[in-house]
Amino acid sequence: MDYEGLLIEADAAGLAVKEKPLLSADGRIKGRRVAIRQDIPTLAGKACVLAEGIGHYHTNTMDILDHGKILNRKIERAGRLWAYDKQIGLSGIIKGYCARCRDHYELAEYLGVTEEFLKEALDCYREKYGEHIEVDGYTIMFEPSLAVIERIGDADTSSI
Repeated sequence: MDYEGLLIEADAAGLAVKEKPLLSADGRIKGRRVAIRQDIPTLAGKACVLAEGIGHYHTNTMDILDHGKILNRKIERAGRLWAYDKQIGLSGIIKGYCARCRDHYELAEYLGVTEEFLKEALDCYREKYGEHIEVDGYTIMFEPSLAVIERIGDADTSSI
């Protein structure tokens, strides 16, 4: 979802989103207020940060700034996974394959996310699903590199 769509979704959830000159992070959420660092250079970058903020709102009600605590790291991961699923998801990877995206840059561009966000999402999916997962007639391979295999007739394989 693009930045404008996420702003609308945040508003519908009762969240107030403001762009601010944050110094130590790209985004922060406190209660129903989300701050996005105002000098993030692209709308895709702002969308990734806002999606994570909304994800934290939906998955967490605690202050998790201390990432030294195991529980806080788990809560942080839950918010990020929500954002990865919102912005990319397994279906987004398949749609990128169907749109003939040939590499991570093209897939990130197609999905409207940053390459860094895509890489982090793929790492998270690899941890969650293992080397591969089957979804709707496709096999998504995470190892040794991202590939999608369509399971109809003669299997067509494409690496991303």
